[in-house]
Amino acid sequence: MNTLTGRVALITGGGRGLGRAFAVSLAEAGARVAVAARSADQLDETVGIVRASGGEALAVPVDVTDKHAVIEMVRRVEDRLGPVNLLVNNAGAGAPYGPTWDVDADQWWRTLETNLRGPLLCSNAVMSGMVSRHDGRIINVCSGAGTVSIPYMSAYVTSKSALIRFTEVLADEARPHGVSVFAIQPGTVRTALAEELMQSEGARWMPWFKTIFDEGRDVTTLPGTELVLYLASGMADALSGRYFAAPDDPADVVAHTEEILAKELHLLRVRFRDPD
Repeated sequence: MNTLTGRVALITGGGRGLGRAFAVSLAEAGARVAVAARSADQLDETVGIVRASGGEALAVPVDVTDKHAVIEMVRRVEDRLGPVNLLVNNAGAGAPYGPTWDVDADQWWRTLETNLRGPLLCSNAVMSGMVSRHDGRIINVCSGAGTVSIPYMSAYVTSKSALIRFTEVLADEARPHGVSVFAIQPGTVRTALAEELMQSEGARWMPWFKTIFDEGRDVTTLPGTELVLYLASGMADALSGRYFAAPDDPADVVAHTEEILAKELHLLRVRFRDPD
């Protein structure tokens, strides 16, 4: 069903993996899609897949940590496809892996820039238009790693925790202007980032991660794409700012909106002991 006909979606990290799956699914739902990443050849493959299915797509090579490049990216997308209605901040990095005191601090910070500065710059570039139109949605691809402590991947964990909190703050600011913002966990998918972890120093420090795939406990891109489509439809706008996790059914989450709001669920919170 073309539930997103006439809408324009911009997906970062759209050259492969989850980003490509998001782009294809959104196009199948009727959206005009723009995919952004650093690798032009991978973007062209994504665009080819979308167009082969009759969809409309645009590739925009970009480094999402470059402020001026991001502004130019959004200008190109809006000139070619129209105002951006949906932004999916999917571009991400995972390394370095190992004890925090042993890893390269510059590489650690580059991961923070990709996973946090990137979503900030992309959100800033589209938000003014969304606010003026009183219409728009932003989906930040986070991770269950952002909700717990995972030793030996402090850059990734820290960046995803910050992105979840950034989602909450931006949602609170944007709500009066008709713009919704969500954080999602797409599930453990065999992405390039996952492969990198298993084939790098990460395998030494986190051998348990490979076990997830060896035992078949990973998921396909389908639960994540279905979640993105559901949030893009507007059916979860009452829970803007909340964290949604695949493969949970988002419709079931929305069915409990009153309870979630009353109890402040699906948010990043510090729990304290009740005083005696």
